[in-house]
Amino acid sequence: MNPSNTSALPDRPALLESLRWRKLPVLDDGFVALVDCMGDDGSVVQAARVSYGAGTQKVSDDRQLIRYLLRHAHTTPFEMAELKFVVRVPMDCWRQWIRHRTASVNEYSTRYSLAIDAMQTTGDEEWRTQATSNRQGSGDQLAETVGHHHTQAEQELQSLARRVYEERLAAGIAREQARKDLPLSTYTEAYWKIDLHNLLHFLALRMDSHAQLEIRRYAETIGREIVAPLFPLVWEAFLDYRMEAVRFTRLDREVVRRLASLGKLPASTADFLAAQDSTWQGLERCRERDECLAKLRDLGLVARDG
Repeated sequence: MNPSNTSALPDRPALLESLRWRKLPVLDDGFVALVDCMGDDGSVVQAARVSYGAGTQKVSDDRQLIRYLLRHAHTTPFEMAELKFVVRVPMDCWRQWIRHRTASVNEYSTRYSLAIDAMQTTGDEEWRTQATSNRQGSGDQLAETVGHHHTQAEQELQSLARRVYEERLAAGIAREQARKDLPLSTYTEAYWKIDLHNLLHFLALRMDSHAQLEIRRYAETIGREIVAPLFPLVWEAFLDYRMEAVRFTRLDREVVRRLASLGKLPASTADFLAAQDSTWQGLERCRERDECLAKLRDLGLVARDG
């Protein structure tokens, strides 16, 4: 759908009603559901213009203004729209999620209620090795035959943890204490309310390929299934200027200038290494250099090896 085509835009109340309380499945037993939404593309535009009333501009003008705002990081107008969700998410993902401190949160309490009897499980083919280039990321898929052992062990551990938890409750132990050995794979639920600006920041980080796969699935569902249809003009600009854009640092630009001045574009990896910044030289490992090389390869300015 072309966001600048008004005839292609769905009826807003009907769209909102179709999304509200609809549980979009994520992982094996998780979900994301929109509870409510205040604002739309027009809310961003009107906040930016302040003195303009509704209907005073064309949609094409709205699109250009939204793109300008996002391109130049004028973020306040995007704070005028808010979305409220209810989510079910494993605790290990929730620990990353809650680090985004610019939202209002009310989480399911296992002091007052029984812990949700659901834990995120890992299929034989879903285990991943530790990344060699990123200490907090995943690498390749583990062989399914090896993964089968770990899946079985996971199921046994989860069953034992749940049984111990329920035995403690049956013995009269307080819920706040009985829960302490439940694994991080246990699902929790929470209401999560956030303005559009901070939601886009959350999505930019958690939809990135470097984010943990499990939380990435939640971010992709929120972005593509909820934000995209509700804010089509904002979403288009977000993809163009955040998710699919390339940011060049001063050092990156100087490398390109040196290669261009030598007539070395497109360059080989050896050419790139010869033109690298002086602060990178002699370093066996340099993430900044690796990131620069990846950008230039992605743009076709440096040939890929092989």
